[in-house]
Amino acid sequence: MSNPLLQSYDLPPFSDIRAEHVKPAIEQILADNREQLHALLATSPTEWTWADLVEPLDETGERLSRAWSPVGHLNAVMNTPEMRDAYNSCLPLLSQYSTELGQNQALFEAYTQLSKSDSFAELDATQQLIIEHTLRDFRLSGIALPVDQQKRYGELQMRLSDLQSKFSNNVMDATQAWTKHITDAAALDGLPESALAQARQAAEARDLEGWLITLEFPSYYAVMTYAHDRSLRQELYTAYSTRASDQGPNAGQNDNGPLIKEILSLRQELAELLGYDNYAELSLATKMADSTDQVLGFLRNLAQRSKPAAEADLQALREYAAEQGCDDLQTWDLGYYSEKLQQHRYAISQEVLRPYFPVNKVIDGMFDIAERLYGISIREVAEFDRWHPDARLYEVVEEGDVIGRFFLDLYARSNKRGGAWMDAARDRRRLPEGMVQKPVAYLVCNFTPSLGGKPALLTHNEVTTLFHEFGHGLHHLLTKVDYPSASGINGVAWDAVELPSQFMENWCWEPEGLALIAGHHETDEPLPQELLDKMMAARNFQSGMGMLRQVEFSLFDFELHARRVPNRSVQDVLDAVRKETSLLNPPAFNRFQNGFSHIFAGGYAAGYYSYKWAEVLSSDAFSRFEEEGIFNPETGRAFRDNILARGGSREPMDLFVAFRGREPSIDALLRHSGLTGEAA
Repeated sequence: MSNPLLQSYDLPPFSDIRAEHVKPAIEQILADNREQLHALLATSPTEWTWADLVEPLDETGERLSRAWSPVGHLNAVMNTPEMRDAYNSCLPLLSQYSTELGQNQALFEAYTQLSKSDSFAELDATQQLIIEHTLRDFRLSGIALPVDQQKRYGELQMRLSDLQSKFSNNVMDATQAWTKHITDAAALDGLPESALAQARQAAEARDLEGWLITLEFPSYYAVMTYAHDRSLRQELYTAYSTRASDQGPNAGQNDNGPLIKEILSLRQELAELLGYDNYAELSLATKMADSTDQVLGFLRNLAQRSKPAAEADLQALREYAAEQGCDDLQTWDLGYYSEKLQQHRYAISQEVLRPYFPVNKVIDGMFDIAERLYGISIREVAEFDRWHPDARLYEVVEEGDVIGRFFLDLYARSNKRGGAWMDAARDRRRLPEGMVQKPVAYLVCNFTPSLGGKPALLTHNEVTTLFHEFGHGLHHLLTKVDYPSASGINGVAWDAVELPSQFMENWCWEPEGLALIAGHHETDEPLPQELLDKMMAARNFQSGMGMLRQVEFSLFDFELHARRVPNRSVQDVLDAVRKETSLLNPPAFNRFQNGFSHIFAGGYAAGYYSYKWAEVLSSDAFSRFEEEGIFNPETGRAFRDNILARGGSREPMDLFVAFRGREPSIDALLRHSGLTGEAA
């Protein structure tokens, strides 16, 4: 039986990939790569060159990525027990292989020799930076450690890989383990028709009468925002905030508590093994920020700037809720009364806006914006191998040539990881024969699907999420870097990687941008000026509370990884951070941390601050467009050439200064957020 993961292909053959293909393919590729590396290092040239050393390694890395990328994607968007087992069975193999490369003394010496050779001076600046970063990564892989400590490093990485995958699986399983079947329509009073239709559809899918409420985010959000029944909101909040924990209706099932404790312990051990005081210091070794003190100071400065506004936001919400008969505002009331207060003040809501954002109108307008800014066009490809009927494929075209492609998977469904993300399916790379391999990306969201024969209608929040992921995609697809280690999003410091994504969100708020993406799904009527005015007036509604909440998450993550206090539990850290930043503490049963996949299963450990750090960059970058015109093609070209096209080819501060003409200022972020204060 031929294995599709071992075949050459243009785009992944998703319909042919089976769980039984995965481990044999990865084992075969790893064996081949080891053999090729051994043969490469055995050549021992007098002087290593880029072509002799880096290009062959890029080739082996590409073959592994080609096989593993679709597997990881399918595990996230079409998760089955068989695919999950196959995926998990390969994690220790890949971790071991990565550790082998990072601790290969002969390979390290080859890179060291290349960095000191005459040919190094002949390389371009990007190639030189890649080699410098590779040598740094060797050190971070324990190349200088004694053999026994190198072995321990490998054990730590392998175990952490396994734990992080289990954490993610537990969250997915816990999300799907709870549902509430409702047959009394009165219990759902307040929910908009779109949410009711979704709940009916969920019930029908299980052969049930009435409605089915789940913990998938569109369902959860609708109840918490619109349901008049306070006890239903409390019940749903309790189930959601205790997922994968020792609390709540499914207490003890899929409990991530022990995993968190072990993950943190192993990360600390890993940091100390490499000579760092804590994992936060290790994390910053590859980021823009210079020190833990700088990050903590940055976050506390934001907290200080936003706290007065947040206190005013909460006081206004308490007063309004009291007027509505709720004298004891609780966390499960926040979304509900915030929505009602926003409607009271501005007569605007996500549901009022939803009819004006049919998905195809938004997508077409988004592409139009990219064309105006960056001189590209985007067209849909009708025929391709799909993993699900919802999947779509697009080509990015410039001057008649396809320069990249991306998949789009927009809607929430069972057995699909929650949230939204962009991932690389293939990197741009100049092949040895001179041709350029074009990049391919995955863009994934979890929006409410089409219901009742209507097109999928997005909330404005969902529109900004789509633009966010599209910004990541453009970063990957518009790269001009020919080396995979620095093309697209590769090699970009983690606290700068959110710059292009957050930057794109700005066009969702500009009248000129909204004119392109908004049109009533029945009449194509543009967003009425009255609604536009209300939307703009409400833009910074509760922005102080929103800023403080993000600072809370970031401080919790960073304090957790930066401070070593004996016998201090994760809950103790979270409680201390909430005492500093939170204005309305959640109930004791809340286990937010047990579902915090960004830091326990994703790439944001000791790096969640990156969202706010990069928002300073993105707000300041956009302020140049505000000065020169939001569709100014010269400004768009400058952003493309200096940021999007450069990937990880230069240090992010250098790229920002090249675009903005100076280092970033916090002023624009505070202004865009409706918060006052002098620049830090």
